[in-house]
Amino acid sequence: MSDTDADDGYEGVVYDLDGTLVRLAVDWRAVEHDLTDLLATVDVDTSGFGAWEYLDAAEEAGIGAEADALISDHEHAGAKRAQRLPHADELRDATRPAAVCSLNCERACRVALEKEGLAERLRAIVGRDTVPARKPDPAPLLRAVDALDLDPGDVVFVGDSERDAETARRAGTGFRYV
Repeated sequence: MSDTDADDGYEGVVYDLDGTLVRLAVDWRAVEHDLTDLLATVDVDTSGFGAWEYLDAAEEAGIGAEADALISDHEHAGAKRAQRLPHADELRDATRPAAVCSLNCERACRVALEKEGLAERLRAIVGRDTVPARKPDPAPLLRAVDALDLDPGDVVFVGDSERDAETARRAGTGFRYV
C-alpha cells in the first residue's frame, strides 16, 4: 500500500517535487558557491549557512531577486535532466485530484513535470516564486489545496523533508513522507 493510497481517507493529494516525484539534477554546491560570490558583493559572510539561508540573507541585503534568479537558472538546467522517482508513477495512475507544491521555482517544476509527462495530471503547480512566501509558510500549500477545490483537512501533502511536514502541519493538511 502506498503512502497516498485511496484508502487513506483523503480526497486529494499535493506532492512536493524534488525528492518526491523527481530528483532535479542540480549541483547545489555550485549554487552555494555562486550565492557566496553574489553575497560577497554586498559584504555578507555566508560562513555556516544552510541551503535556504543564502536566499534569506540575499533578501535581507536587498539582492533577493538576483539570488532567486541565480538559483532558478540552476534549477531550470537541473530540471531538464531530472530523474523520475517511484511516486511519479503513483501520480500518473492516480484518480484523486493532485497538485504540486515545491521550494523549487515554478518554471523548473513545469519543465521536470512536462519532461516526465506528469504536468497534465495536475490542477496546480506552485513553486517558490508562485506566491510571496516559501515553505514552511503554509501559503504555497494552501494555494495548491485551493486549486483542488478541497478543504485542507481533506488533502494529504506528500514530501521528503521536515520542512514539508511542518508546512503540512501549519496548513492543516495530512502529511506522509515518501
